[in-house]
Amino acid sequence: MTPRLLTDSGLETWLVFHRGVDLPHFAAFPLLDGDAGRALLAEYFRDHLTVAERANTGIVLETPTWRANPDWAVQMGYDAASLDRVNREAVAFTRGIATEFPGLDVVVSGNLGPRGDGYRPGEQLSPEAAEAYHRPQIESFAAAGADRVTMLTATHTGEPIGVARAAASAGLPVVLSFTVETDGRLPTGQALADAIAEVDAATGGAVLHFGVNCAHPDHLRGSLDADPAVIGRIGLLRANASRASHAELDEADTLDDGDPAELASQYAELIDRHPGIHVLGGCCGTDVRHVEAIALACCAS
Repeated sequence: MTPRLLTDSGLETWLVFHRGVDLPHFAAFPLLDGDAGRALLAEYFRDHLTVAERANTGIVLETPTWRANPDWAVQMGYDAASLDRVNREAVAFTRGIATEFPGLDVVVSGNLGPRGDGYRPGEQLSPEAAEAYHRPQIESFAAAGADRVTMLTATHTGEPIGVARAAASAGLPVVLSFTVETDGRLPTGQALADAIAEVDAATGGAVLHFGVNCAHPDHLRGSLDADPAVIGRIGLLRANASRASHAELDEADTLDDGDPAELASQYAELIDRHPGIHVLGGCCGTDVRHVEAIALACCAS
């Protein structure tokens, strides 16, 4: 059985609802450009590293760069040069915090998000357009020494195919994570298993593993039983704390952080049926409490 690893949780919702930080465009990467912001990010990462240390398991840390691509960054005053700088600094910063835990196996992953809205597919990029668009961010991660690239909240197949190709060109392993609606299908309506199979076929199976994020376990059960051979390619789960739909979450002005123990028990149930899922963390509404509960339920030695 593949060793289980933890990963982190809902950074942006933790910043907004637990620390009262204003995050224009839901972007955390500008926090790297100030001492107060860096202190918050350090607190977040240290809390998760401490949980992994107590659980005696490794952890994948995602850089706070989900919004650090040109379309979003320009709205916050970042040009191409400053974007390259902050993506590199994100890797160095995350690596630096990890070195405070010398006995821990830590994977530093350069995190990127979709060009558009993570809840609505909007313009569906071709693989060629996506490869060209995301290549600079991936090359920044590679130059800074990231261990891998992870795309979170993919809404359609063309964009992650392009990301996978750009990562291969940069010599970095890549993880691709789709989001699904309450019916277990991508926002485009495509079945999850079909999307994974399409990406695998287009990339020659080059993806390290696939993932699902920004959806509650209740939304996944049917889609995870669809095609065992294809679904077995899923290695990452970062679920939401809330059972709400994307549309409902988009309109919410209060945090639904669910029940960490209940969420952890649902993870354990899913992993029992789908043992290939081995990288475990959270998405919207989750924080270190949820990751700690998941560690206790799923990573007990």
